[in-house]
Amino acid sequence: MQIGNDARQSRGRIACLSGRMAEDGVALHYEAAGCALLERRWRGPAGEIDLIFRDSEGLIFVEVKKSSSHDLAAQRLDRRQMDRICLSALDYAGRVDAGRPVAMRFDAALVDEIGRIEVIENAFGMN
Repeated sequence: MQIGNDARQSRGRIACLSGRMAEDGVALHYEAAGCALLERRWRGPAGEIDLIFRDSEGLIFVEVKKSSSHDLAAQRLDRRQMDRICLSALDYAGRVDAGRPVAMRFDAALVDEIGRIEVIENAFGMN
């Protein structure tokens, strides 16, 4: 059925654009705080990291979640996804810092339906 496929594709495009807009807003938020944006949607062997920044203390890996509220956005981040992000972050840090120890922080940036951003620093990490 073509009509159903068209509607599904349209929803997919809207979700993709909405996600990119959320990431853009979060990137501006971090840059305003003095962080340097290094990567957008960096893909490692374990998965994708939405945004990667560097500040004076080290690398910041940010997972952006968008939903109608910050609470609902936070619920969309599960343990399996956090583990994949941590594994990809280790791979990234090993590549860019040539194996030297580097401080790493894992943040969750929650974006609600009107674009308000709530950042949870050190939202998760490696066990």
